[in-house]
Amino acid sequence: MKQVFLYLAAWCITLTAHAQDAYKDSIDHFIADYVAKHQVVTGAEKQYFRFFPADEHYRVIARFQKETKSDWFPVPTSNGKPKQYRIYGWLLFTLNGSQQKLAVYQSQFLLQREEYFDYLFLPFKDATNGKESYETGRYLDLKTTDIKNNTVVLDFNKAYNPYCAYVSTGYSCPIPPKENHLKIAINAGEKQFAREH
Repeated sequence: MKQVFLYLAAWCITLTAHAQDAYKDSIDHFIADYVAKHQVVTGAEKQYFRFFPADEHYRVIARFQKETKSDWFPVPTSNGKPKQYRIYGWLLFTLNGSQQKLAVYQSQFLLQREEYFDYLFLPFKDATNGKESYETGRYLDLKTTDIKNNTVVLDFNKAYNPYCAYVSTGYSCPIPPKENHLKIAINAGEKQFAREH
């Protein structure tokens, strides 16, 4: 009986290790594709991208709550020209042992474009901003179709910098609203670009 238990324990450990390796490989592939297709950082500049190591701890299941009062409101941007967004809903999840809450938004401009009808925008700040990560905050992209049974897989390993992290002019990057300022550190996703702009 003891041998069977040891065999099952070893088998479970092996499966877990394979799953972790597969997850890390998927994030490595995501990052490689992100860097290769980046529209602002090109050529030799790509060497300055930096990312936290893939960590499945930062892939969480969030409970989705639809926002009932979804009025449009101006979100400040890097160039001072606000953009119109509305809160589509709220994502509630546990990370680092504490309850967290983030708003997910719809863009009034993008909603008018057929290819973005299901696009959801998740800008956020956390305790790494201005240190390991870009000072103004980072972004995640979601779709309405990602919401299944009022839950969403939220993977901070896919968090990325706005274009304003690389160039100082030419882009109007939304600044994460106060409701999306997390007090915890999100040690996942894209780090501060390794060259000043």
